[in-house]
Amino acid sequence: MKISHFNFALLITLASGILMGLTVAPVGAWFLASIALAPLWVLILKNKGENSSFLMSLAWGIGYHGIALSWITGIHPMTWMGVPWLASLAIALFCWIFITLWGAALVAVWGTCLSWINYKSQIALSPLSRVLIGTAIWCVLERLWSAGPLFWSSLSYTQSPHNLVILHLGQLSGPNAVVAAIVAVNGLLAQSWINGFQFKRKWFIDKYLAIATALLITCHLIGFSLYKLPLAQPPEAALKVGIIQGNIPNTIKLYPEGFRRAIEGYTTGYLTLANQGVDAVLTPEGALPFSQYSIMRSSLVAAVREKGVVAWIGGFDKEQRGYTNSLFTFTKDGEIKSKYGKVKMVPIGEYVPFQEILGGIVKRLSPLDEHQIAGPPNQVFDTPFGRAIVGICYESAFAEHFRRQRGEFILSPSNDAHYSRVMPAQHHAQDIMRAIENDRWTVRATNTGYSAFVDPHGRTLWISGHNTYEVHAETIYRRQTRTLYAQSGDWLTPLLLVLSTLAWCFNFLKRKLGAINQA
Repeated sequence: MKISHFNFALLITLASGILMGLTVAPVGAWFLASIALAPLWVLILKNKGENSSFLMSLAWGIGYHGIALSWITGIHPMTWMGVPWLASLAIALFCWIFITLWGAALVAVWGTCLSWINYKSQIALSPLSRVLIGTAIWCVLERLWSAGPLFWSSLSYTQSPHNLVILHLGQLSGPNAVVAAIVAVNGLLAQSWINGFQFKRKWFIDKYLAIATALLITCHLIGFSLYKLPLAQPPEAALKVGIIQGNIPNTIKLYPEGFRRAIEGYTTGYLTLANQGVDAVLTPEGALPFSQYSIMRSSLVAAVREKGVVAWIGGFDKEQRGYTNSLFTFTKDGEIKSKYGKVKMVPIGEYVPFQEILGGIVKRLSPLDEHQIAGPPNQVFDTPFGRAIVGICYESAFAEHFRRQRGEFILSPSNDAHYSRVMPAQHHAQDIMRAIENDRWTVRATNTGYSAFVDPHGRTLWISGHNTYEVHAETIYRRQTRTLYAQSGDWLTPLLLVLSTLAWCFNFLKRKLGAINQA
């Protein structure tokens, strides 16, 4: 490719990545996901250079993740933490650039692998084989990225919260079922576009366009059949839960004024909900931002003893090694009956990766002076109403974390303060996917919004305002159903890998036999 052509290709891929970025909040143009990856597919398949494929894919990833994750700049200003204004801006920009490049790296690896397999392996792959292999590679990479500490913007969340029908594919094989559908449809559209130029056909009647359309419709029909399944709501499974959205800004949360407002606001909210006859009350992540010993002496726990209504209180579990961001179950005797410690901590924000190397260089973006540690990986959270699935804040992005716990309902306490409406909207979208995948009612309690109640079909029954104090109660239902995903996990990705290997072998043998026949 000439330099000018290559630069033009980079602009195209960057622009199409930005289009994909517009699928999530605040724009929410979810329908663009069906076409926004196709230009990158086309340019990789038409270009034979691995290096150029890497750069084009990187540009697409920067466009997508850069737009989708731009809310991270909301951590600025951090002057309330004692960080100078310019240093705060630099930290915010560094975080944005780093997480953008981390997400873009996934796309860059995908593009390089696809280019190598398509050209350097010296096997003439059929178009359907290319689409199958490309889809499998993307799913494998998303699975690898989601197993690490830094993950948020999976292709699957481009469809949440608006396209609940397609999200029901998550009940079959988790978020990668949705990812596979998006990548495959885009790949087929790309092949249709290429055929239109190669054979001078009217591309709109090309067979690959027909296959892409059929695949998209079929996926939605499967999702719709799951979406329309009735929800059993037996009275004995009912649980009336209240949430309190404290609305305490991070700027004062860990200072005397914040402590005062937290104790007063959560105690008052608890009493209000208890008088409404709720069975339990959920508070946000770190609602009372001190250790369990101080929480037990608080007026909120005194109210629990008085009213006898279970309270799930966010706080910190103090240990000798440090503290764990935790959710506690307090029952009518004012004692802790169960606790859950946050497993997936935010890199830099809650801990410093490679502490021994970077600890003296990188300051955590947290005003807490003490050392935060992760909770055990295989926790269960038993309550007086049965086992609950718990995801504290950032954990909402990790589907496998929710599947593993196998509870009867989901509790999602979060903070989400200090950001614009975009971040909590995306966070809500993540929890909608987790509710659908596990077929569970979900209760979200956040500090500043959005708190919400979500049913197993991903429908939001109630959602709070943003930066408002809220007290609200809804009836949810405990469920013991098991989706295919809950039982078997992500079986689709290994299946795609097997099919891709078979397709590659078939094309390899076909080439060898062709060479023998010609000889």
